[in-house]
Amino acid sequence: MKILESAPYRYDKGIKILTLGKIDKAYDRLIENIKKDDKVLDIGCGTGMLSFRAVLKEAIVTGIDINPEMLEIAKKRIDEFEVKDKIEFLEMGVAEIDRFENDSFDIIMSGLCFSELSEDEITFTLNQVRRILSKDGKFLLADEIKSRSIIKRIMNWLLRIPLVIITYILTQTTSRALKNIEKRISESGLIIQSRKSNFLDNFVEMIIIKEDKK
Repeated sequence: MKILESAPYRYDKGIKILTLGKIDKAYDRLIENIKKDDKVLDIGCGTGMLSFRAVLKEAIVTGIDINPEMLEIAKKRIDEFEVKDKIEFLEMGVAEIDRFENDSFDIIMSGLCFSELSEDEITFTLNQVRRILSKDGKFLLADEIKSRSIIKRIMNWLLRIPLVIITYILTQTTSRALKNIEKRISESGLIIQSRKSNFLDNFVEMIIIKEDKK
């Protein structure tokens, strides 16, 4: 998504093409876990696709992203949704989330962000998620993944080629898949409470909780 992020105004269109429009339904399912007055952190919020869904559930939302142009688009939408007192967007990378205090958030969520992080960044971010997530909180993750099945990888590759070409021609955007995320989550002391993937197992939605230390 680095190319995608270089053209922020094309971001939403590119994502919807690459996911065949399924991203909206995936995000809607994840947002069902959010309750009124929950304190929510959206990691890699981009243009606010997840953030605004959360604030419309009457949550209090902090969205962070390292791309100032993406954030500018998100900030312009605040007036459109009339939620100025419920949401803020901060220019911040994952390396800076250690500034948040322990147990700061009831919900932490991330859509199509982890697949753009380095291995070290993933380890650091998951450890910070565990630290700043409240005891009974949830980490909601939606991202592209690499299937464990070689056959499904081949099928995905064959089906994805025309989508990637069409998307790039129209929006100059692209994305990539996340590897071994389940293992990384477990190693960080978090537990996958539920996992939902599509038929090709190339896109996953997960609800993740803290490991009970008792």
